[in-house]
Order: sequence, then structure tokens, then C-alpha cells
Amino acid sequence: MTTPVTIGIDEVMLNFSPTSLQILNAVLAVVMFSIAIDMKPADFRKLAHSPKSLITGLVSQFVVLPVVTFCMILVTNPQPSIALGLILVAACPGGNISNFITHRAGGNAALSVSMTAFSTVGSIILTPLNIALWGSLYPPTRAVLRETSIDPLSVVITVGVMLVLPLCLGVLLNMRRPDITAHLRTPLQYLSMGIFVGFVVLALSANWSLFLQFAGAVAGLVILHNSLALGAGLATATAARLPAFDRRAIMIETGIQNSGLGLVLIFGFFGGLGGMAVVAAFWGIWHAISGIALAGVLARHPVEH
Repeated sequence: MTTPVTIGIDEVMLNFSPTSLQILNAVLAVVMFSIAIDMKPADFRKLAHSPKSLITGLVSQFVVLPVVTFCMILVTNPQPSIALGLILVAACPGGNISNFITHRAGGNAALSVSMTAFSTVGSIILTPLNIALWGSLYPPTRAVLRETSIDPLSVVITVGVMLVLPLCLGVLLNMRRPDITAHLRTPLQYLSMGIFVGFVVLALSANWSLFLQFAGAVAGLVILHNSLALGAGLATATAARLPAFDRRAIMIETGIQNSGLGLVLIFGFFGGLGGMAVVAAFWGIWHAISGIALAGVLARHPVEH
């Protein structure tokens, strides 16, 4: 009788074709463009005159969250590919649905959109830097990074083309032709989100059995990680003595990560490493559930603008 071979999550590589990766890049570019057409250069100038909330949010996003994530990994000691998936998600900029959720929660939606924009631009440098820094400090993930030999310049190019270029084009269109963006804004935001969700579902369907097999191994960690991210955002904004209107935006922006970008990086640079891909995919599902639920609670307790 032959004993079945058990494959660990660190050995699994999920299937994601180059064509699918290119489609995901395009989908995320459309999502970013739909956010950008809500912005004008004046929005950036206004924040330049009163930057405290924006700077606090970016510190929460790119400093506090990675530190909290690393501490969580030290305490929970997950398998290497899962740990690196958590680090990678924490290194990504804010997710596109954070703006919608912040608005629903009665928070500062303008600050949320600006944080998404600035964190997206900053992610060109800060995302690969945080992955390399925190991944190298934890011995099990350090070994994975050595085997992968990720090229920071390639990450910079990927993030720049996929996120920053459509951001600039969207702001430019809104500045030059506000009549067009006024008609595009709402339909494009809903359409882009629907396309993104549909694409992730279809992509997962090709790996559904593997996803279900290992989802249980990451579910608790992702829920804990998301809770810590939301708590870290709120704590950072509270420590900075920001008004409740801004605290809600920073809390949600820190707790809603661009897991779509995470999937692109995982399939583009880590070969679809099982634990990383399942973490990013589960994050993409869970942060939407937790964010919408949190918005429903906060909406019942309005704060002053």
C-alpha cells in the first residue's frame, strides 16, 4: 500500500499564467485610474499646507504596520511562505476599496483618497524596501528571499507602470476635462471593482482545491493581522491627536491593503509561492468583509467634519 505524499504549503506553487498576470496588471491599472479621476492638483496643494494627517497616515502605513506585522510573526511563528506573505501584504500601499469604505464609515474620504495616491507613489520605493528589510530579519523568510533573488528595480517598474502611471493620467484627465470625469467617476469605480473581484474569483477557481486545502492554515492569521492593522492605524492617529474624522480614514487605510498588487508581485516574482498567494487572496476577501462591517458600525456614530 502506497502512503500518500503530503505537500506542505511552502512547497506548493499556484498556477497563474503570464496572460492572467498581464490581465491582472491591466485590471489594477483601471482600478487606480478610477480613483485618480476623483483628484485634482489642488487636493495635493491643500495637503501640503496641512500635512499632519497625511504624514501620520503614511507613517502608519509604511512604518507602524510592518513593525506590528513583524512582531506578530515573531509571536505566532508561521511557516516561512505564510510569514513572507504577511510581510508582503503589509508592505503594499492602501487598497482601492478603502476610499469607498471610509466614505461609508463617515471618515475623511478626501484624506483617504490622498493617502491611497501618496502611498501608491511611495510604494515604488517603500514596498520593495519593506519586503527586503523585514523579510531578511526573520531567518525562515530570509531563506525564501535568497532563493527568489527578487530584483528591486523590476518591482519598481511593475508598481510604477501598473499604479503610478494610471494615477497621473487620471489626475491629468480630471484637471483638463472635468466634464468627462464627472460622467465616468461613479460608473467606472463600480465597474472596476466588479471586474477586479470577478477576475480574482476566476483566477482562484483554477487553484480552488489548493486554496481550500490551505485557507484554514492562514485564516486565523489573516484575521488577526487585519485586526492589528486596523488597531495600529487607530492607535497611530490617536497618538498624533488627530480629530475623529481623520482617525477613521487612517484606521481604514491602514487596515485595507492593496492585496491585488500583492498577488501581482507574488506571481510575478515569487512564482506563485503557495503560502504567500493564499495569504494575499484571503486578505483580499477578508479585508472587504471586515471593512464593510466596520463601516456599518461607525456609520451609526457620526463624527464632526
